[in-house]
Amino acid sequence: MKYLCLAHEEEALFKAMPHQEWLALRQETLAYVDSLKASGHLIATHALQSAKHGVLVRIRDHRLITTDGPFIETKEQLGGIFLIEAHDFNEALRIAARWPSARLGTIEVRPIEESLREDSRYGDPT
Repeated sequence: MKYLCLAHEEEALFKAMPHQEWLALRQETLAYVDSLKASGHLIATHALQSAKHGVLVRIRDHRLITTDGPFIETKEQLGGIFLIEAHDFNEALRIAARWPSARLGTIEVRPIEESLREDSRYGDPT
């Protein structure tokens, strides 16, 4: 089963990190990515640019409304994603827990819906 892992991180924490500490975390992350690829668990991973470069898009009353980032008053922003293959939810949680930035932020793990369901967008899976 596929799971999307969303890495929520505090940009200010990474900006304040000493360069050598950043390099060590970066290397640890790249090594973990390589191990997930080798084990067949990693489907894709991408870091995101700063939330200040994002734009929210909404249509309300047939009008386009955009909001420049950062979007919400929170310390953590979505910093990246990784899509994994795991046997079950527990294995997905174990994989996410070993992602290095989980020590500094939060990793949200969500099962992938392979298609939009007819009965209910957010209903319980059958």
